[in-house]
Amino acid sequence: MEPKIKVLFFIESLAGGGAEKILFTIVNHIDKDKFDITVATVVADGVYVNQISRLAKFRPLISTRNKILYKILYHLIYFYLPLKMVYNLFMPKGNNVEIAFCEGFATKLLAFSPAKKKFAWVHTDMLLNPWTQGIVYSSIDKERKTYLRYDKVICVSETVRKSIQTKFEIEANTIYNPIDSEEIINKSKEKVSLPTKKRLRFVSIGRLVEQKGFDRLIKVINKLKNENLDFELWILGDGPEKKDLEDYIEDNHLINYVKIWGFISNPYPYIAASDIFICSSRCEGYSTAVTEALILGIPVITTLCAGMTELLGDNKYGIIVQNEDMALLEPMKKIICDRNYLTMLTDKARERSKDFCISSLMNPIEKLLR
Repeated sequence: MEPKIKVLFFIESLAGGGAEKILFTIVNHIDKDKFDITVATVVADGVYVNQISRLAKFRPLISTRNKILYKILYHLIYFYLPLKMVYNLFMPKGNNVEIAFCEGFATKLLAFSPAKKKFAWVHTDMLLNPWTQGIVYSSIDKERKTYLRYDKVICVSETVRKSIQTKFEIEANTIYNPIDSEEIINKSKEKVSLPTKKRLRFVSIGRLVEQKGFDRLIKVINKLKNENLDFELWILGDGPEKKDLEDYIEDNHLINYVKIWGFISNPYPYIAASDIFICSSRCEGYSTAVTEALILGIPVITTLCAGMTELLGDNKYGIIVQNEDMALLEPMKKIICDRNYLTMLTDKARERSKDFCISSLMNPIEKLLR
């Protein structure tokens, strides 16, 4: 038997974001007879820590529970030590392949790896969401030079790939996010105590951050409410904008229209109990949540972000609107007022759901790592 290929995935944390969830899916489904997987993070916490730890070696760079020592190490890693020294002192060694699984600090640090193969994974449109500029890199040229240290740059959609090529003038490849459709369908059938459905229900999911656009979504909800339409919106997620969203909901008397559930470890029964999924994002790479909604046969209305035309076609399997604050208003209103339209969209989503198969989605990833 050939020795296993030792693969290191590095990401800053295992918090409840889309990239972290995709990493869990990869680690869960990769061929364990061929690959020996290590997942390294900067910090030791996050909602996927327990799940990842059962499937692979988990190696946080900072694992101490001593608060003072934790702060010292955190500041040394992020602010004081040269990154080459951080890599040499803290990163697990002896890997055949090393992957920076998110743009930003992970990519900047792993660029100093001497591994024979190393890849940078990009999850967002770097033109529309240049979040690394001024935070991780002082210039586009320095970020470009970081990516040039990698053997390949992997992007989660064609739109993301084009943004990388345009911004940095470097070649990149597209590998779509693997989604475990069977697991999603099975989890959606778990019994959860949910309120009785009495009216049309929109659902949305994601971290409560500006990028996801929940602030503009609830402003659309306020407009629909003022037209005396009967509906409700569920938002599944947590994050720094939660208080502002809750204040807006209270100030505009939307408590009977919008419910923020917080982070839900199994969101699929909530999605399956809804009529239509809304994505209000200002920027995406390749939306895991939209893909999961389609797998469950739930139709989608989304703003135009990276990956949406690849998921929905030219409005064939869902509705794509311009990425503007009030663009969701009219299609959401039409859904509420025309149930035949909803039925048509549901049929299209169910047709699209047949196209997601975890084994075929894992094949290009395993081929890359060999």
